[in-house]
Order: sequence, then structure tokens, then C-alpha cells
Amino acid sequence: MDIRKLQKIVVSALEDIKGEDIEVINTSKLTSLFDYIVIATGNSNRQVKSLANNVVVKVKEAGGEVVSSEGEDGGEWVLVDLGDIVVHVMQANVRAYYNLEELWQAKPSSKRSKAEANGEEGEKKAAPKRAARTTTKASPAKASPEKATAPAAKTTPTRRRKTPAAEQE
Repeated sequence: MDIRKLQKIVVSALEDIKGEDIEVINTSKLTSLFDYIVIATGNSNRQVKSLANNVVVKVKEAGGEVVSSEGEDGGEWVLVDLGDIVVHVMQANVRAYYNLEELWQAKPSSKRSKAEANGEEGEKKAAPKRAARTTTKASPAKASPEKATAPAAKTTPTRRRKTPAAEQE
């Protein structure tokens, strides 16, 4: 079956049962496993199951092949594998959580690019701070013996009193 015809059948089957936010993503340049992903939202477990079942029925009626269907038991996310097209029917909260649209986009969204850029800047800024702390910790050991013993004298004053050399000073 022609992939464009299959895509129209899938979208029509989802629209028949009031599937919401239907999105078709071309993934042919990203993976060789399938060419398109169709994502749709259902309002309840029952609607998600019905949407996926309607896709299966309509594709079979048109003479297409359904490789597999998974997730009908739970009804929160049902995946229908049609070979060249993979259909994901999800409830709104599951769809928002997994955000497959962003995952499969060829180009990252502008919001994601800015966040990544800020994250990279944050890492660049953090690296010198770590180096500065390491240098600061190493500097007392390289300092004169008087400075190195001063903190030890403050933390253990009783030992200093007991030594005869300390009493003579």
C-alpha cells in the first residue's frame, strides 16, 4: 500500500473517533525502521483503546497490514505498528510526559536550543570555579610552615599547651 494512502487512512480513522492533536512526523531521515510517526491524544482509557482499534480496523479494511498492536490492556498509551508508519495513541498526561514530538523532530525547537545553550554556558562557568577551589585547597600546603600550622593550632589548643616547646615560646 502507498504510504501516503496509509497515512490518510490512519489520520481519518483517528478523526472518526474524535482523536485530538493529531500530528504526523516524517522520520525517514532519522531512522530506517519506519518513515512516519502519527501521534494522537484520547481523553480516557476507553477512547485511547477505541482510537487504536479503529486504526487497526480501517487499515485492514483498506487491505493494509498491521504488524502489531501493544498497550490495549492499560489504555494509557497504545502503539499500532503498521510497518512504515507507527501510530501512538496516548492520554494527554502521558503524551505531555514523554513528549515524542520533541524527541522525533529533525531540528530541535528554539526553546530547546536556548536551554541547551544556557546549559552549556553553565558548564563552562562551573569548570573554572571547580579549578579555583582545587587551587585554593592546594595553596595552604604550598604556603609557609607557619600558615600551615596555624589552623592546626586553632583546632587542637590542648596539645599545644602540653608540648614543652610551646610553653617556651
